[in-house]
Amino acid sequence: MRIDEMLGAAGWSVQDARAVNLAASRGVAVREFVMRRPHGRADYLLFLDGHAAGVVEAKKEGETLTGVEHQSAKYVDGLPDEFEPAVEGGLAFVYESTGTETRFTNRLDPDPASRSVFSFHRPETLVGWLDEIRRHRDAPTLRHRLRELPELRETGLWPAQFRAIANLEQSLATNRPRALIQMATGSGKTFTAANVCYRLVKHADAKRVLFLVDRANLGRQTLKEFQGFTTPDDGRKFTELYNVQHLSSQEVDPVARVTISTIQRVYSILRGDPEFEPEADEQSPYELATEPVPVEYNPAVPPETFDFLIVDECHRSIYGLWRQVLDYFDAFTVGLTATPNKQAFGFFNQNLVWSTGTSRRSSTKSTSPSTSTASAPRSPSRAPRSTRASSRSSASARRARPAGRSWTNR
Repeated sequence: MRIDEMLGAAGWSVQDARAVNLAASRGVAVREFVMRRPHGRADYLLFLDGHAAGVVEAKKEGETLTGVEHQSAKYVDGLPDEFEPAVEGGLAFVYESTGTETRFTNRLDPDPASRSVFSFHRPETLVGWLDEIRRHRDAPTLRHRLRELPELRETGLWPAQFRAIANLEQSLATNRPRALIQMATGSGKTFTAANVCYRLVKHADAKRVLFLVDRANLGRQTLKEFQGFTTPDDGRKFTELYNVQHLSSQEVDPVARVTISTIQRVYSILRGDPEFEPEADEQSPYELATEPVPVEYNPAVPPETFDFLIVDECHRSIYGLWRQVLDYFDAFTVGLTATPNKQAFGFFNQNLVWSTGTSRRSSTKSTSPSTSTASAPRSPSRAPRSTRASSRSSASARRARPAGRSWTNR
């Protein structure tokens, strides 16, 4: 069965309910598990380190998965008394899958919502997420922490950079998976992105950010930008605090918080190629593919490897041919460009959070004139122009975290 294969590829030990051995693996998926009455029979119950943590609702191929979350939700409180849940409050992780389409809900999130994922998360990933309950008691998930980022200060930022970051953070706080930033050439897109990465890594505890560039020479320039980036609150360089990898091999550094690469090299890694020609790294991806590239699950680089993708020069025509690579990752995706086209607007769900000349709030589709439109110098070392001290901060734009179910890690 396709779902069995997907679970097995992701590191789960798939077992029949008549012969359960929860010690066989860190992650065990039990088929046809009978829940407490009247909760029925779960297609798969997921155990982590012997504790029940999630459920999979299997559907026939072709059946719609959106809007059926309530069918999976009926299992989350139906665990038999003889089994201990991984967290108090019920099963935390809920999947629906046909074997060709899979959706996932993290019930630890502040407003749990189903999202499309390429495949099932690995057991060690879910264990790590449960661990965050202990490490971040007040904001146990990434989506919690995106709502509680500290106030963005204008010091060291030009008005356009400040507004772009603030609007992006508002979009992330409302759980919009894709966002587009249009900034004029010379306005400091990479410097803006470095600020974004720093705040996401430091304050939201983002595990990894993938920064995609068009060519390897642009990757080298991006690496220099991060190496020269002085953090606004600490005063040290970004690379003194966090590892930044410019991908020139076929292995993602597990301790790098930012990985810089071309999309064609990432695709080569996902395919499992032992080597990648350096010349191909120097070409635009649009020049390398004539038809959409197929992507399959790679356990060495699972979809949850990166929390965020930042796509520089995202106006280039890569989505039709290379979109599968972007869709592979279970990550927020941010596009940077000076000249967005219709294809880019479509891919980013019309979510233009900042445009030089106009400002669009991420929560609406309307535009309004900007009071801070101008090109800004690229170098962060120059003092910014005087701006209004009362600019609206990203913190004030966030919704308050609603009270919800209490989760306690066992």
